[in-house]
Amino acid sequence: MRLSEFIVQNVDRIVDEWEQFAATITPAAENMDSIELRDHAKAILIAASRDMNTAQTASEQQAKAEGESLEKTPSLDRASASHGELRHAVGFDLVQMTSEFRHLRACVIRLWVKSVDSPAHIHLQDMIRFNEAIDEALAESTAAYAEQVNRSRDIFLAILGHDLRAPLQAVSMSTEMLERKAKLDANALNYVAAIKNGARHMGAMVSDLLEFVRSRLGTGLPIERRVMNLGNACQSALEEACAGQPDCTPTLRVEGDVEGLWDPSRISQLLQNLIGNALQHGARQGEISLSVAGSADAVTLRVHNRGIPITEDAVGTLFDPLVRSPSEDPSLPGTSTSLGLGLFIVKEVVDAHHGQIDVTSTQAEGTTFTVVLPKNA
Repeated sequence: MRLSEFIVQNVDRIVDEWEQFAATITPAAENMDSIELRDHAKAILIAASRDMNTAQTASEQQAKAEGESLEKTPSLDRASASHGELRHAVGFDLVQMTSEFRHLRACVIRLWVKSVDSPAHIHLQDMIRFNEAIDEALAESTAAYAEQVNRSRDIFLAILGHDLRAPLQAVSMSTEMLERKAKLDANALNYVAAIKNGARHMGAMVSDLLEFVRSRLGTGLPIERRVMNLGNACQSALEEACAGQPDCTPTLRVEGDVEGLWDPSRISQLLQNLIGNALQHGARQGEISLSVAGSADAVTLRVHNRGIPITEDAVGTLFDPLVRSPSEDPSLPGTSTSLGLGLFIVKEVVDAHHGQIDVTSTQAEGTTFTVVLPKNA
């Protein structure tokens, strides 16, 4: 009997063995009923059998074996993806879920081999096709499981970031009240200033975290465009970033018409992250320079600093989330609080405004981030 036919005729028996094995996966399976344990097993097997009966050339088989084939089985993919999602929901870990497919593969082949009196070459072909189908099902199920893991993590981070704002606001308001109402000596005022500075850093980290999660969950960065002057925004951002760093010596050059329709709060995020990045990764003396040049349709912003250059290998992942540059100086202010989200958020803000961002970095010329923002995009 051909393997595809055997699977169809014995599908209930195979699924019974699947259920028995799944029930041994504890603690997740302890409170699952028969329907939950069997899940999409029957649908996966029937779809695999259907896939095995589909004509396939030698070149198509080779491509599928190497994971390059685009000709998949929709019913197999849907059942496998649903299985991965549900196994995540009930508490299976990834190793436990993949072990189900390992057991399924072994079970089917073991039962089928017992039914074959005289194996022939065509039976070997059946085993190859069956393994291909199970590999496709495993890949789809694993991908769906991983997606659920990522989504759960992002939701957790969103809740964490949201809930951290209230106690942080309480800390900030308390320090403000201490400064206004209490009579503090010089040492106490220094302590209050340190608390305020720490709360400000934590607030920036929470904001970065929430923006990261918003992007990961697929909502993108909402923007509200208003007419604003990028030169003025740069000046304000420089004053705020360098307020607590007496050695910071920034320069700003503005040329042409630098007004446009942008979101002021998002542009402020972009500037604070770029300037903060320049201060963290630049030379110790804090010498950074900004230039803003306006043309008829766009405004170009350049943020430049000296210091350790960014390596070519690091440039490729510079705007990825949760990546910290190996060139940063850990002794500089603010470095230890970095989450590796600043440049990711910069890229998201630029994309939301339909702009472009680029970076060049050499030992001789230093590091320059160049942002081009359309005025009316």
